Amino acid sequence: MVGIEEALGERIKPFDEKEVFEELSKEEQVITIRLETTRWDKQLTIIEGINPKEVNLAELAKKLKTYCACGGTVKNNAIMLQGDHRHKVYDYLTKNGFSKSSITII
Repeated sequence: MVGIEEALGERIKPFDEKEVFEELSKEEQVITIRLETTRWDKQLTIIEGINPKEVNLAELAKKLKTYCACGGTVKNNAIMLQGDHRHKVYDYLTKNGFSKSSITII
């Protein structure tokens, strides 16, 4: 008797509830990307609205800093990047599962 996996010629991945929940939670979040200027006329890109219980902010900040080639930090559940990277952050977030309609650029 031939198993399902052998008949299809590939291994079937079992249903993973955690992955489905993570994707749905990413789509439901309302994210704001805004630009601030510090008192020394330096620009900061601030990403707010990401739920820290569902997404590891430190890990996301590290990936964004690498993608944007800049410095940054996480404070008060917001990611702060040095420089004006609003459109790069928007592109990165949409490529990684966040809904375009839930992201606002200010």
